[in-house]
Amino acid sequence: MKEQFVRDLKEGDKVLSFFLVKHKQLEDFRDRTKGQFLTLFLSDKTGQVLARVWEGALELAETFEEGDVVKVLGEAEEYLGRLQVIVDKLRPAEEDEYELEDFLPHTERDIEEMLATVRETSASVENPYLRALLDKFFADEEFVAAFSRAPSARRIHHAYLGGLLEHTVEVVVLCQTVLTLYPQINRDLLMTGALLHDVGKTREFTYERDIGYSDEGRLLGHVVLSERMITERMAEIPDFPPKLALCLRHLVVSHHGRYEWGSPRRPKTLEACALHYIDNLDAQVNRFAQIIAARRDQTKPWTEYDTLLKRYLYAGGEEEELAIEEAGPLE
Repeated sequence: MKEQFVRDLKEGDKVLSFFLVKHKQLEDFRDRTKGQFLTLFLSDKTGQVLARVWEGALELAETFEEGDVVKVLGEAEEYLGRLQVIVDKLRPAEEDEYELEDFLPHTERDIEEMLATVRETSASVENPYLRALLDKFFADEEFVAAFSRAPSARRIHHAYLGGLLEHTVEVVVLCQTVLTLYPQINRDLLMTGALLHDVGKTREFTYERDIGYSDEGRLLGHVVLSERMITERMAEIPDFPPKLALCLRHLVVSHHGRYEWGSPRRPKTLEACALHYIDNLDAQVNRFAQIIAARRDQTKPWTEYDTLLKRYLYAGGEEEELAIEEAGPLE
């Protein structure tokens, strides 16, 4: 059983554990007469770490592939402010030596409680056509099983098993708040869009040892897949109003908001505007929270540099928390 995880590694640690190979690349030494070394990214459910193989790299690289689980012996060191593992030995792991759950992160929220929220929200929709459409999805046990397990992204936000369900529930809760501020929004339409806008992610991703993309995911993407799944089920409902169908489909194809973010259309209705900003709010807050929670040194107030966000994130520190506690209530 795996006992040593990426998040626990510190400079000077002896490393002896199982990891998933997310990236493998042979590179030339600056002095090319020395041949090549091997660069790896090793991961588990707590994160990933850079690794190097300095000796025998070419021969070792032929013994395993990206996506394999390997057993690694080495030592953790810090180089240019970044932790890396210098690998002494590495071999492919046998299937009975590890548990897949150690390599794929999972939502910390209760699946059944979140499904209950989805079902309650679906049952609250009064429009009979939208309610029938929701039943087509959430009364389908096979779909619900996939919806409960799928991630919401490969690495940006809610990138873990159960992430799609968690993200959907959070979007639903945020929509409920927005509806109290803007009663002119069509509640049934917005809530249906909140529940269904990402259903294509059940087909976009693969998630056995690592989160990856299916062929459909790479070629079409979840926005197209979601719109197609919804349209197909609409066709099974007699006399589904064409204008209602069009408005709901627009919610789905516009929820990314911008063309450069993969949105076929920008929001052009009140409900589509609300769903886009709510969806993005939840995604970005989750993204920040995950980066802050995953910082290697929990005693430091700043995270490591995030190359996608192009910034460090501030997490605060124990001193600030202590100061707040000691301040007490205002009199």
